Amino acid sequence: MKNVMLILFVGLLSLGSFAQEKVAKIEFETDVIDYGTIEKGSDGVRVFKFTNTGNAPLIISNVKSTCGCTVPKKPDGPIMPGETGEISVKYDTNRVNPIRKTITVTSNAETPTVALKIKGLVVDSSKENPLEKKDKSVMEQL
Repeated sequence: MKNVMLILFVGLLSLGSFAQEKVAKIEFETDVIDYGTIEKGSDGVRVFKFTNTGNAPLIISNVKSTCGCTVPKKPDGPIMPGETGEISVKYDTNRVNPIRKTITVTSNAETPTVALKIKGLVVDSSKENPLEKKDKSVMEQL
């Protein structure tokens, strides 16, 4: 009887060690998007592409930005293993300044929270640079 119990215990133990836990994994093509230098009023939409490299459906429950000038949009449904998805981010390019924002993605993935970043510079070329204006006035005096 002891041998039978020992065999059953070892068998269950070995089955448990071979059982694979189902887990979603999110892998982004890049975690930083650089807008570069863009004009005021330009298209501010960019896309973070990702793949579910796990063996369970990936569910993105929340995507939020550090401020209201950046609006992220998450996928509606689950992303199945091996499938790809997108998180679109729209930055308000009517704000002339450097772009340095973080988008936080929350999901059921093995790493449940991921920080994505956007960066760049929005310029208004319709306004003259004060230094250029000063240089022009000096040149006119000569």
